[in-house]
Amino acid sequence: MAAEGAATRAIGRALGCTTGTASKWRVRYAKDRLAGFSEVGARGAEAKYDGETDRRILALLDTPPPKGYANWSGPLIAKALGDVHVQYVWRFLRAQKIDLSGRKSWCVSNDPEFAAKAAEIVWLYMAPPENAIVLAIDEKPSIQALERAQGYLKLPNGRAITGQSHDYKRNGTTTLNRAGIAGGSNP
Repeated sequence: MAAEGAATRAIGRALGCTTGTASKWRVRYAKDRLAGFSEVGARGAEAKYDGETDRRILALLDTPPPKGYANWSGPLIAKALGDVHVQYVWRFLRAQKIDLSGRKSWCVSNDPEFAAKAAEIVWLYMAPPENAIVLAIDEKPSIQALERAQGYLKLPNGRAITGQSHDYKRNGTTTLNRAGIAGGSNP
């Protein structure tokens, strides 16, 4: 047995491969002779996850996280799916460049029409009506907005998530910034 091991190591050194690789090919040759050198057939383990698994992960991210959690996490996704390992979830998210823990900002509105109203405002900037004047008025200098009122959001269950709120500290000063006027001249 020791002679076989020494021979396998010598073959590995001579061919520039590992002892394990040399041993694998020696066993194949001993069993099937020259046919053992054929690479025809499946290699490696059968894929455990497929495109359907990926679609399930993405679909889950479109739903709110379970009660008591503010955001999805890799372990939370794996637990919710039940049959997907957390390491696969992380690999898939990295491949898709999805960052679950990146710093976020939030603006929570109670208005059920918020999305439609915001879309109208954005549309005015993206494609203003012909010959229209679009004014934007802001009651603070932009530098004040950099000092946020809160760097985290405390949840009812006592947990907190980091980020930036849409509120900012007001220091008692208010200014009216000049707005760009479409189609006109700025003094």
